[in-house]
Parts: sequence; C-alpha cells; structure tokens
Amino acid sequence: MNTSAKASAASASAPDIAAVPAAGAQKAKPTFGILGAISCAHMVNDMMQSLILALYPILKTGLSLSFAQVGLITLTYQLTASLLQPMVGLITDRRPRPYSLPFGMLSTLVGLLLLSMAPSLGIVLLAAACIGIGSSIFHPESSRIARLASGGQHGFAQSMFQVGGNLGTAIGPLLAAAVIVPHGQRSVAWFGLVALLGVGLLLQVSRWYARHHAGQPAGRKQAAASPYPRKVVIGAIAVLLVLIFSKYFYMAGLSSFYTFYLMEHFGLSVQNAQMHLFYFLFASAVGTVLGGPVGDRIGRKPVIWISILGVAPFALLLPHANLFWTTALTIMIGLVLSSAFSAILVYAQELMPGKVGTVSGLFFGFAFGMGGLGAAVLGLFADRTSIGFVYQTIAYLPLLGLAAVLLPKGRQRM
Repeated sequence: MNTSAKASAASASAPDIAAVPAAGAQKAKPTFGILGAISCAHMVNDMMQSLILALYPILKTGLSLSFAQVGLITLTYQLTASLLQPMVGLITDRRPRPYSLPFGMLSTLVGLLLLSMAPSLGIVLLAAACIGIGSSIFHPESSRIARLASGGQHGFAQSMFQVGGNLGTAIGPLLAAAVIVPHGQRSVAWFGLVALLGVGLLLQVSRWYARHHAGQPAGRKQAAASPYPRKVVIGAIAVLLVLIFSKYFYMAGLSSFYTFYLMEHFGLSVQNAQMHLFYFLFASAVGTVLGGPVGDRIGRKPVIWISILGVAPFALLLPHANLFWTTALTIMIGLVLSSAFSAILVYAQELMPGKVGTVSGLFFGFAFGMGGLGAAVLGLFADRTSIGFVYQTIAYLPLLGLAAVLLPKGRQRM
C-alpha cells in the first residue's frame, strides 16, 4: 500500500476528526483539577456579566431608560466581547499567552466598580464594555485549556467548562435579588471580591498552562489537516454559525426581557421575576452538562439536531402559556437548547484541527455578537410593539435548526 493510500485509510478509520499526536493521548485521563479551576473561573466571569442582566429593572427605573436603551447595554457588552474574541484566538494560536487570563478578569473587576457607581447611561455602557473586554480575553484561551486538559474527552471537557459559565449566569439573578435589590446599585462593588477570587484561580491555571503546554505554538498540539476539503469546511462552519445565530438571538430575547415579561403579564415583583429567571438559567446549566458527554458517545450532529430543532415546540407554545406553564416551558427550553453550544464548538474544532483558539474565538465572539444584536433589535421592537409580540416572533427562530441537514456526512464520528 502506498503512502497516500495509507493516509486515506487512516483518515477513514479515525473515530473522531480531531487527531492526536500519540495513540496513548486519547487514553489519558482528564486533568480534573484544571478543568474544575477553569470552570469555577468561568462561573465567576459569567456571574459578573449576568449581574448586568439582573440590574436591568433597577437601571431602567433609576436612569429612566427605554427598552431600546436597555438593549443597547447588552449590545455594548456583547459587541466588545464578540469583536475582540476572534482576534484573541488567532493571536494565541500563533503564540500562547498564559498570563492573559488574570488580566482579563481584572478588566471585569474594573467594569464592576464602574457599574456600582454609574450615574448615567454612558458610564453604564463603559462598564459593560470593560466586562465585555474581560470576557473576550477569557473565553478563547480558557476553551483551549479545557481541551488540553480533556484527556481526549473533548465534549466532556467543554461541557464542564461551559457549565461553570451557565451556573454563574444562573446565580447572578439570585445574588441580585438577595443583595442588589435591597441594598441598591452601589452594592455591586462587593462582587469585586469575587472577581479577585477569579484572578487567583486564573493565576494557578496560567502557571499550569505555562509549565505544560505553552512552550510551543498552540497549533502544533493538534493535527494540521482537516479530513474535508476547504470548501466543505467553510460551508460547514457557515451552517454552524447559522445555528449559533438561531440559538443566541432567541436566548437574547428570552433572557434580556424575561423579567419584564413576567412582571407585565403576571404581575410578579422584581425579586419573584428574578427567581424565575434563575430557574431558566439553572436549567440551561444542567443542559450544558448533558450536551458534551452525550456528544462524545453518540456524535455531535444528533445533539445539534435535538438541541436546536427540538426546542421549537416549546418556544411556539411559550407566548400562549399561563404562569405555571411559562415556567415549565422555559425550563425545558433552557435544558434542551443549552446542550447545543458544546457540541457545535467541538464539531467546529474537529473540522479545523490545530486552530482551537481561532475557532473558539470565532464561535464565542459570534455568539456574544448575536446575543447583543438580538437584545438591541428586540428591545427596539418591544418599544414599538410589546414584549408579548416579541416573544411570539422569536418563537420561530429554533426552526432554523433544519439547517443542520447541510452539515457534511462522513464516516468519522463528530
């Protein structure tokens, strides 16, 4: 058998697209200490950003904001994160920067302190931008570290990393209800102590990364060649971005305006509405835990199909439900829809081996951008119509999950 035939046979028999340099690498156990630390840091990072969402009712009343201006806050945060993340990923693929992570968390700390004393919309937007910059530095390198510490269980590692973020997002409204609502906007500054804890965790992770993996360009840790032609890879990445658009545009409408929807339609107080937001976000965290390991076992494509398209019936029913069923449906939506991102991200990383940072930055950045754009557009839409009408309109977005049929077919399990 000649060399090209041997290479072709090896590609066809590979169980996963992401090749590893040594046969024993996939048998290695995950580095649970590092995965746990990076997951906890993700929880801190996303808890900080969720405080912005939880503060919306207070900021709207205190600063006399419109729904469009509320959406602009999310847009500012999401755009600063989304525009910088692909650049950060590309740079760190070429030259790892292990100690960039603590600096990103310090940017988040500055944003929190600004948010606690913001007297106007302009300062709130500046604070949101600082938190967005922190996230843009954090996510690409953290995703790479999760993959390096995975021991070959890439879906599991990404889920463990992601669940930290989802738990942080879920905890934010609870802390806001317990601390910020009774004590006011200035109490946000106390959460700076949590950000300092995140800096300490990330210093430990950065030391491990510098010792074990940062001595050579990051891309050399992965096989350089994709098993698909360039045209097929570009088409598949485009389909995955459509699915990200569907997920995050819908999630932006649901999470940014959910408390207002409950207060307007069912007469709930701010604190009760934030509790319901917690139920939704906690369900999202549980779904994230399930998505990665299930994708490792049955493949990424089935998880992508189920998580995006499977949520459509619940989304279509939601605008017509009473309070009990609204809570039940949003829990199901969070549980099912949140399982998508880990599967989509690992699928994309396996399409483009050796470019983990670039892929992570692109997908995290695009997700953040779509979330911010969705919040701004839907906020303007809500001002001109109603939040109920917005919920009826976005209910059709999960049907874009049908685009998953265009993902490439192959013998490799993705």
